[in-house]
Amino acid sequence: MKALTGLTLVALSLGLAACNSSEDAPKPSGEPIAAVPAPAGTSWSATVNETPEGNFVMGNPDAKLKLVEYGSFTCSHCADFAETASPEIRERVDTGKMSYEFRTYVRDPIDLTTALLARCGGKDVFYPLSEQFFANQKAMFDKVQGQEGAFKGVEQFPPAQRPVAIAQIAGLIDFAKQRGISEDQAKQCLADTATAEKLAKGVEAANNQYQIQGTPSFLINGVLVDNVANWASLEPKLKEAGL
Repeated sequence: MKALTGLTLVALSLGLAACNSSEDAPKPSGEPIAAVPAPAGTSWSATVNETPEGNFVMGNPDAKLKLVEYGSFTCSHCADFAETASPEIRERVDTGKMSYEFRTYVRDPIDLTTALLARCGGKDVFYPLSEQFFANQKAMFDKVQGQEGAFKGVEQFPPAQRPVAIAQIAGLIDFAKQRGISEDQAKQCLADTATAEKLAKGVEAANNQYQIQGTPSFLINGVLVDNVANWASLEPKLKEAGL
């Protein structure tokens, strides 16, 4: 099913959506792409830049192949993809042939809460922190299910206060603190309604431009790739594009 879209996300309703399996960039040509060395003393997988839309791109900014993932922090398939594909993606990014951009496709209040925390440390820790949030997904759900009454009570809070309340119930503030983000910093990020609205508008834009049907979904050079939900099905598409 499609996720909740638009400003309904900013209202932070408590229902959960299910997950399932043209930009200006040129379409994949299939011709082999030459490797591009990173600047001396650096690696492309450690090179992260922020886009005008507020997303983070890992790798060579001029890479011929641009991979974009629309993913959700509460999607089990996205967590599986992060576990299996993250090392593979970094290996390809380090060739300089490919860049990788994770765009948060926010589907529900827990997803939004996690997305706000994942961005809290800035661009240089966004990807390792995101991978750790995915690895923590089951433990997070277990905490929420163990406090179902408290979670339902979150809807009584003003919308701007709900992410903090959800993060406390889900153990996400403590999780972030263990990874170098102070409690005050975490709460400030969780109260950032401007970023929450930007994330919601990003989902709306994705639906309007690409008709995203579920997460994870992938673009290769601005083209939505059909029938891809894991690394085993994505890797051949990258090879076809010249990687």
